[in-house]
Amino acid sequence: MLIPSIDLQDGRIVQLVQGERLALEAADPEVWIARFSRFPRVQLIDLDAARGRGDNSALVASICGRLPCRVGGGIRSVDRARAVLDQGAHAVIVSSALFRDHAIDVEFARSLADAVGAERVIAAVDSRGGRVVIHGWKTPLQVTPVQAVQALEPYCAEFLYTHVDTEGLMGGTDMDAIAAVKRATGRRVTAAGGITTREEIERLDADGIDAVVGMAIYTGRLPLDGLAP
Repeated sequence: MLIPSIDLQDGRIVQLVQGERLALEAADPEVWIARFSRFPRVQLIDLDAARGRGDNSALVASICGRLPCRVGGGIRSVDRARAVLDQGAHAVIVSSALFRDHAIDVEFARSLADAVGAERVIAAVDSRGGRVVIHGWKTPLQVTPVQAVQALEPYCAEFLYTHVDTEGLMGGTDMDAIAAVKRATGRRVTAAGGITTREEIERLDADGIDAVVGMAIYTGRLPLDGLAP
């Protein structure tokens, strides 16, 4: 399944290369909201909230009212997760908060699952160079993606695995790395990071893995016309 991605920054839809360099922005989100309306899942990330530089709460709530969104960005507490779900998100995507003191924070993961229900928690495991990275992909941990999903599996319904090495580059993703994560868990797995072609999406789908795509859609490299949700 293809899951379109919407990243918000300063009230605009943006796409960043490697999470840093601005590649494009759309001041009016209406065009993309309309284009994504036929998809059963949309990924919505508040980059400002993720960086602790304010948030786009009003826009997040507006989009959640019109699209079936899983929402991430700055979800570091149970209260924040509840607030995002109250805005209309179908699930919350939690990333850096699942790790503390360079280790997996199982206690927080358990408390979050107990509070909002594991079925509404998506654990984000971002990987660069074969290790989990947090804090906007800047802090590497001595934890592998496989170790992370094995420890966090009881506390979420799904994993979002982002292969940061290929993120935003539109050069394809690392199928072997994604497959290793899939083998390590019985939970649903969604992959992101450099997925560019219909063939990649179909290959992932055949393995029971959903594909989050952003840059390739916004640049027109991956046409949505005729592409099944």
